[in-house]
Amino acid sequence: MAKTLTPSTANQAGLSRSALYRATQDGRYERIARGIYLPTGAGPADWDWIEASTRRPDATICLTSALAHYDLTHTIPAALDIAIPRGSRTPAGSPSIAWHQFDRATFDVGRDEIAIPGTDLTIGIYSPERSIADGYRLRGDTGYEIARDALKEWLRRGGKPARLIEIASQLPRARGPILRALNALT
Repeated sequence: MAKTLTPSTANQAGLSRSALYRATQDGRYERIARGIYLPTGAGPADWDWIEASTRRPDATICLTSALAHYDLTHTIPAALDIAIPRGSRTPAGSPSIAWHQFDRATFDVGRDEIAIPGTDLTIGIYSPERSIADGYRLRGDTGYEIARDALKEWLRRGGKPARLIEIASQLPRARGPILRALNALT
């Protein structure tokens, strides 16, 4: 399992900052983002997930990116959608990550942790139910079709509407649109 390093954590691998930079120049480490390094030859991993998790331990895959992870949409997100608690500092980073600030009071609703394959890191991800609810409540930003199509696919796979309504009831502006959509679809 590959150990992700930053200049401030290089000492955990027995390297000084300058030794990490030399190891990168020598080809022993690969720079995957500004200030984030993986050993050369590390197994395949999603570099955007690694960057988000390294920059913010509470980073959580959300919206279209979470729906794509669960194969509930055919839409390929232009950037990795990552939620962080509202009021947090949005990290500087690559344009391949879209940072979204979600209310602290509801941030952990439907949130799970998953391992990032090929690394020693984990990243948060919202459940399918939370992702659908967020799609409906933020449909002006994400698009109306994405949430509707994800809901149809989720129901086709045997999703439980009661669980979806339970999650939606904990989020602002989600319960009403989801109830109307479920009435229209069933």
